[in-house]
Amino acid sequence: MATKIPTPGCFINTMIMRDNFKRHMAAEAEAERRALKHIVYNMTVPVRARIQAQLKLAVMPNYTRMNQSKNRCVVSGKGRAVLSEFKMSRHQFRMAAQNGELPGVKRATW
Repeated sequence: MATKIPTPGCFINTMIMRDNFKRHMAAEAEAERRALKHIVYNMTVPVRARIQAQLKLAVMPNYTRMNQSKNRCVVSGKGRAVLSEFKMSRHQFRMAAQNGELPGVKRATW
């Protein structure tokens, strides 16, 4: 597979590049992983075929799993305190909300 991995549109460092690679590879292998998992959990399939599917899943690289990727801020690339709804770190979210760059978000007053 000699496909070019697209780069994210934010600040680039090695952690972001690694996470982007994992997301791309997981998306490519998702159909195969789902098919193998379906075979493994299907009790009507013969035991031998189920074991072979389990072995194929075990041999697949770790970066083909979707849970290997991490939520990262699209602006700064930080991996902590990311608001998943906006895909931004809390600091970047606060700055964008104060500048009025996020539609529908306003400061809480009470």
